[in-house]
Amino acid sequence: MTLFSDPTCQYSHRVRIVLAEKGVTVDIEDIDPGAVTEEILEANPYGTLPTLVDRDLALYESKVVMEYLDERFPHPPLLPVYPVARAQSRLWVHRIEKDWCSLITHILHNPESKKAEESRKELRESLITIASIFTDMPYFMSEEFTLVDCCLAPILWRLPEFGIELPVNRQVKPLHDYMERLFERPSFQESLTDLELEIRQ
Repeated sequence: MTLFSDPTCQYSHRVRIVLAEKGVTVDIEDIDPGAVTEEILEANPYGTLPTLVDRDLALYESKVVMEYLDERFPHPPLLPVYPVARAQSRLWVHRIEKDWCSLITHILHNPESKKAEESRKELRESLITIASIFTDMPYFMSEEFTLVDCCLAPILWRLPEFGIELPVNRQVKPLHDYMERLFERPSFQESLTDLELEIRQ
C-alpha cells in the first residue's frame, strides 16, 4: 500500500492520521503538488493528493480514502456502528469542509487580502462558538476518537499558519483541552511531517 501525500496539506494529513490510528504498514511518499508524477496521474486522473494505491485499487478524495481504510482495517473503528450516528458523522465532516475548509482556502490563496482577513475572523469566531461542546465529551460530539476528529486535528494544528490565535479564557478552555488531547495522541504525533512540525515549533 502506498500513499502519495502532500507533506503540508490538511487533506493528506487527515489520511495519515487514520493510517497511524489503524497501525497500517504503508509507504508514504511525500509529493510536491506542483510536480505530480506520471505514476500518480495513472492512478488518479485528477492528479490530486492524497492518492492511495492498494494493489490494483487506486483511491483519491480524502473522505473516500478515510472511509475505505476504516472499513478495510476495522480496528479501532473510526465511524459509529449505527447508521444514524454514521450518517451524522459524515454530515459533520461535510460541514467542516463546507464551512471551514472553504474559509481556509481563502486564507491560503491570498493571505493579505480583505477576503482572507474576513475568513480568518469568521473561522476564529466559529471555533470559539463550538468550544463549549467539548465540556461534556472528550472528542467532537463523541466519547471516542472518530473520523471527524481526524478532519479537525489538521485544521487546529495549522491555526498559527492561518494567522489565527484563540483567546485563552474560560469559554475557550474546553477547546484548548480538546486540542491538547488530539495533539498528544501517538497517532497524531506519528502522522506529522517535518514541515508540519515546524508550524508549532
